[in-house]
Amino acid sequence: MRKEAILYEKVGKALNCKICERRCIISEGKNGFCEMRENNEGKIYTLNYAAASSLAVDPIEKKPLFHFYPGSTVFSIGSVGCNFRCRHCQNWGISQSQLEQIPTREILPEEAIRLTKENRCRSIAWTYNEPTMWFEYSLDSAKIAKKEDIKTIYVTNGYMTEESFDQIKPYLDAANIDLKGMSDKFYKDLCEARLQPVLDNIIRFHDAKIHIEITNLMIPGYNDSEADVNALVKFIVDEVGVEVPLHFTRFFPQYRLTNLPPTEVRLLKKAQTIAKEAGIKYVYIGNAPSLGGENTYCPACGELIIERNGFKVISDEKKIKECPTCKSKIDIVTD
Repeated sequence: MRKEAILYEKVGKALNCKICERRCIISEGKNGFCEMRENNEGKIYTLNYAAASSLAVDPIEKKPLFHFYPGSTVFSIGSVGCNFRCRHCQNWGISQSQLEQIPTREILPEEAIRLTKENRCRSIAWTYNEPTMWFEYSLDSAKIAKKEDIKTIYVTNGYMTEESFDQIKPYLDAANIDLKGMSDKFYKDLCEARLQPVLDNIIRFHDAKIHIEITNLMIPGYNDSEADVNALVKFIVDEVGVEVPLHFTRFFPQYRLTNLPPTEVRLLKKAQTIAKEAGIKYVYIGNAPSLGGENTYCPACGELIIERNGFKVISDEKKIKECPTCKSKIDIVTD
């Protein structure tokens, strides 16, 4: 479904899209880098408005969000397209495809919220592909969700502009942000992007009091050194605070990085140790269930607060907000 986009302006004979930090200058008849925005007779149209490629009822922990309504379900919805070209993308089949290559179903914002309620989900997440690639759709949907007391979530690469962030900010409750690496070289070589806009947006989300959790996929030989981990941890501690949950995730060969081995378990455990010693309260290891790195413990005394087995959550509602042993606050968003 085509719909006129927002956040663009005329630059000479072309149009400047202001949705993401690529800020594409799009000539007449051409598309932006994401392939989802077209300059047609002096207007930018979003080509995938309401075009859903993927729908699912997921555990909130799958996003992953461990400190936002733990144990609840989320209505997950994705489209087509991305503003990154990650060589390790796990959803490359939809994120790196043309719209006409992927079967989609038209799900208007009103229907998306109806499906969320019908499936008794506490929240809706724009996920699977980068949510800003159908920004107008997610914004329209989030406005309706707010009126229905449904929580709203972005699973994002954090590459939106300040202009688009300001538009979605009043309607967004939570986000998991991929902080893929801590150097411009990493972002250039593996994602064809830049680091600084991602760092800027993590700070914006935090300062806007939107619940955030950060995920770092540790890729062998690219971002798994002790120096990489230290730089990431220092940024979190200095800029957004030790209460922000951090997920170190194990890499498995994907897409254009099938030549690499999985992340060594010892490096994941080392990263967790570095983060905890720096003061980060909640540090998790994902994609490695044998390590038991997905449980939530009291950062003060070590009491088990939430036990996770896969996506099954075992917890006592009475102690989610406060440790029963030492009475320390547990930083978890619930009703």
